[in-house]
Amino acid sequence: MKTVKELKLQDLTPEQKVGMTMCGRIFNRWDDKLNAENLEYTLDMIREHKLGAIWVGLDYQDFDEAMRLIKETADYPILVFTDAESGIGDDKIGRHSAIGMTGSEEYAYIFGKVTGTRARKMGYSVVCNPILDMIDKNTCCNMTMRSMGSDKEQVTKLAAAIIRGMHDAGVLAVGKHYPSVQGDGDMDTHMAEGLSMETEEELLDYALYPYVELNKMGLLDGIMTGHERLPNIDPDRPTSLSEKVIGVFRRQGFDGIAITDALPMMGIVAKYGKIDCNGMAIEAGNDLALTWVENKFAYEAMLSCYERGILTEEKLDLAVRRVLDAQHKTTLFGEYTELTEEELELYKKINTDGICAITDEGIEPTIDKNGKHFIAVQVPVGSADKHGKITIDTFTTTWYKPDQIIKQLEETFPNSRVFAMDEFPSVSHNWILVNENIDYDDVIVMSFMDGKAYQGEESFSGRFVTAIKALQITNRVSALLHFGNPFPLEALDHIPRLIIGGHSEKSVETGIKVLAGDYPAKGKMIYDLKLK
Repeated sequence: MKTVKELKLQDLTPEQKVGMTMCGRIFNRWDDKLNAENLEYTLDMIREHKLGAIWVGLDYQDFDEAMRLIKETADYPILVFTDAESGIGDDKIGRHSAIGMTGSEEYAYIFGKVTGTRARKMGYSVVCNPILDMIDKNTCCNMTMRSMGSDKEQVTKLAAAIIRGMHDAGVLAVGKHYPSVQGDGDMDTHMAEGLSMETEEELLDYALYPYVELNKMGLLDGIMTGHERLPNIDPDRPTSLSEKVIGVFRRQGFDGIAITDALPMMGIVAKYGKIDCNGMAIEAGNDLALTWVENKFAYEAMLSCYERGILTEEKLDLAVRRVLDAQHKTTLFGEYTELTEEELELYKKINTDGICAITDEGIEPTIDKNGKHFIAVQVPVGSADKHGKITIDTFTTTWYKPDQIIKQLEETFPNSRVFAMDEFPSVSHNWILVNENIDYDDVIVMSFMDGKAYQGEESFSGRFVTAIKALQITNRVSALLHFGNPFPLEALDHIPRLIIGGHSEKSVETGIKVLAGDYPAKGKMIYDLKLK
């Protein structure tokens, strides 16, 4: 059996220390030759003790082989990172909001344990969970469904349970996205720099509350720093490059690892380029730069920063010490254990028990299964023809699958008409919706919001909003099922029966069951919606 020995700071050369501050990346590119070259260069870095951490993409085409080679090559406890906000495996949860809507520390713990156990089995030692961002107003950048809510004490309790589960599974936990500011605009930092006017005092009172409390509990192994600029703390640089903003938490006693969010986002490189930002990130107080490019380019960029004085010896040594401390922590976990069937079944209930119903007083969330309803199902742009029929047979890459949804609705409500309506409805879609619904008892609407990076603001199209308003002049919409960011619902006229769920097939399936009276709505709303 191969012996794994921990590295010592005093034994490392400057070239080795520079590499220790990198979280390199093994990831998919279209070019197989480039993939092979990147992997071989990475293995050479590991052999030479010049890489502190590696991020191995779950979708890498030769994942098992790459992970085997990394483990086989490393004779020190290199940190192996992944992101698993929705879990790992086929039964992912509907993002962190699903945990928040259960309100259950038991569900939060089992999410952490199942995710951590699966990650460890695959070869990971660090998982970037939990998300500590709290949402108390509409936001973009697909963050809403990645939040466990707006109550700082509740989010802290759930986050603590997640981390305990991860630790029991044998992986380190990295909270994100520090400092978890709300932002004063709708900018996605993948596209440009974000902005928040919060002060240090305001941060400590709200956004950083979970961070500080988790650190006091000794639970938080690390943080991932985001790319928002906070001019009331540092007028010049975004968080991931700002010693002043990172220092707010360091002064609270945090001595764990700090890793940047991916540096090639335009929130960074549009201003600072692809090279200098690497050294600037470590100089600012991060310990690992998430380089997110080919590792040869990243290492040469980091070495250049060191040689030109952008990254000083003092900050380099401090970062390497923390990386080595984190590597040491990964050696302290016990033996790997398999999950029980009971644990897996509990995990799967996160999606079903996070469904929330909001109804007018005296109204149940259910409708008559044998009634005659006109059911309009919002579908992705271009997936329905002008007659409201699905033109794409399957939606294999997403959690929202209109073909399966329509089939379930038709089987559950046999006397109803199910109509596929484009999320940016055409003239014919709106004509069918407002004209042909009058032959039915009422209208049921299903909508979704699938937040993604580079998508920007999350909102319904004006055409969709207008169609719903037209129906509500005569109170035709008796129920709306919505999956994803719920804040766009604020644009709609009053609907007496709302059923809200997360980003997962099981959430959608269960939401339909709630509407039919076949499953109770057990979840709670975790955001302050201002519904009409």
